[in-house]
Amino acid sequence: MKKTALIVGITGQDAAYLSQLLLNKGYRVVGTSRDHQLSTFPHLTRLGISGEVELTSMSTHDLASVIKTVAGVRPDEIFHLAGQSSVGLSFSQPLETLYSHVDGITNLLEAVRFTGHQSRIYNAGSGECFGNVSDRPADESHPFAPTSPYSIAKLAAYWLIKNYRESYGLYACTGILFNHESPLRPERFVTKKIIAAACRVSKGSREKLVLGDISVKRDWGWAPEYVQAMWIMLQQPEARDYVIATGTQYSLQEFLQHTFEHLNLNWEDHVVIDQSLFRPNEIHGNIGDASKAHRELGWKATLTMPQIIPLLIEDCLTQLPTPHSPLHTP
Repeated sequence: MKKTALIVGITGQDAAYLSQLLLNKGYRVVGTSRDHQLSTFPHLTRLGISGEVELTSMSTHDLASVIKTVAGVRPDEIFHLAGQSSVGLSFSQPLETLYSHVDGITNLLEAVRFTGHQSRIYNAGSGECFGNVSDRPADESHPFAPTSPYSIAKLAAYWLIKNYRESYGLYACTGILFNHESPLRPERFVTKKIIAAACRVSKGSREKLVLGDISVKRDWGWAPEYVQAMWIMLQQPEARDYVIATGTQYSLQEFLQHTFEHLNLNWEDHVVIDQSLFRPNEIHGNIGDASKAHRELGWKATLTMPQIIPLLIEDCLTQLPTPHSPLHTP
């Protein structure tokens, strides 16, 4: 019989690619947002699947709303992808960030427990929870050391998943995902900010790209590959948490260099460093070890930063207005 998946937080990057993956596998996909009638869902439209995903309104902060949705949809699988997703923004909106993650996963866990549905729950965790990783790539046994309100919120959700799994026998797991990019990233993420500015400069823009600390290092993967890992995790006989990462690490300066060189530009001619953009508490190195996922799930990242940047640039260039477009400014 056709499986039903409930994706909580359908408006984001991962939700769009996950929806596409599940639809291709024959799932009935139901996506939630706070008010689906007021949302436009551009990512679903861009992937050409907006008409195939059922949409419903649900507030993750309201237990009654979550219970009503779970009872009505009766999902086989629930993917919790909602919550404030910007590390930088979490410093200025700490409470909103915490509530958006903790309320959502708690209410979903309670809804499944109260209704008695045998729904399997996936929770989107983050490699940011490990903090600075410099001695060795972080696997599932690596100690947590969150450095931002965002990572603290993600870690709280991780422990809630573990607690409900052990206390009530729920099938609930967390994917501890390191950074993963795609053309669907909004420009408030530094990777998309760099790609978009470099592409505009390559077309004649004289703008300066203003950035903070470019010495930080990250493990960058490809989002369409990472949503495959999410799905595989829920197909296992036993719920377990997994690190999902490429196992490679590059600095933001290297990301800049690769991007501008791909466009035959020198990044140093177009970038300005602004100390005010440095975060109060920064992770200087972050790299994951997904050996367990490879060993038990058969999942392994195939694209790393040098292969991802050309894909992002190619897509970005196709999205830029042409000289004949009404949006073009000489």
